[in-house]
Amino acid sequence: MAKSGMQKMKILLVMKELLEKTDENHPVTVSELVLMLGRNGIAAERKSVYHDIETLIKFGLDIENRREQPSGYYIASRDFELPELKLLVDAVQCARFITRKKSEELIRKLEGLASKEEARQLQRQVFVLNRIKTKNENIYYSVNQIHTAISQNAKIRFQYYEWTVSKKMHLRRNGMFYEISPWALTWDDENYYMIGYDPQGKMLKHYRVDKMLNLNILKEPREGRELFAKFDIASYSQKIFGMFGGTEETVRLICRNGLAGVMIDRFGREVPICPTDENHFSILVRVNVSQHFFGWLFALGNGVKIESPDRVVKQFEEHMERISQNYK
Repeated sequence: MAKSGMQKMKILLVMKELLEKTDENHPVTVSELVLMLGRNGIAAERKSVYHDIETLIKFGLDIENRREQPSGYYIASRDFELPELKLLVDAVQCARFITRKKSEELIRKLEGLASKEEARQLQRQVFVLNRIKTKNENIYYSVNQIHTAISQNAKIRFQYYEWTVSKKMHLRRNGMFYEISPWALTWDDENYYMIGYDPQGKMLKHYRVDKMLNLNILKEPREGRELFAKFDIASYSQKIFGMFGGTEETVRLICRNGLAGVMIDRFGREVPICPTDENHFSILVRVNVSQHFFGWLFALGNGVKIESPDRVVKQFEEHMERISQNYK
């Protein structure tokens, strides 16, 4: 290799060694860098390695020289700090809509953003070993296609499936394609959802992305712009329980004081909390009344009660009666 070519390779190898192997607790000395270059067939003097390090610092790498033991040069800061990478790894491992295979691939890539010693700290398993993960590898293709359609202001078409009792995928609408105008993607209830305009129902609906098959972008422009302009995703997520629809109602709940945090987590800090006595408070919220809303209430036990409207109270009573019939 020509001398100029070797010099170009030399500084790249020095940068690679620093990025991959060093951090504050694991510096590398100039002598070690010289030995590394020798193993790669490049003879180098210490002075030239010092010059390479200075060049890399001018280039923008945050390289520090540690004087105390262990001494040497190391990368002092990176695009992502170790605590940030740990958060990302935990999120990837916990995300239900990311397949196990893809989770492992993403975590390996995240490890490449840290030193090898720090990467070992990322190889920790969050307690989700038996967590349900989607099996649909097409979700990444679908997410990309939906983003593309949104940027191109285009409709999409796809088939939508559900699981049968025999654990087989069954296409809804007898396999007919849905033609929807996509407007947003949201992550809720551990799943990825697309919010789009359905021209048949003339309304915005949500669809689980991992249940979409054979998705394609159409040449037709999107519909429902005016409806989406008035749409509040955050408010929508608060109203929808388990991303299941229902009739939207203004519901008054009477809650024990100990459930204030639960209500704030669900409906936000802006929800008005009005004390009713020294042990209870009331809140007035907009929700989509559905079985999942009733299930959420049921899980809170006798700590919460629907006060009004009467029709929702009656629906909840009938819902509990239907359930109790299974045990009679």
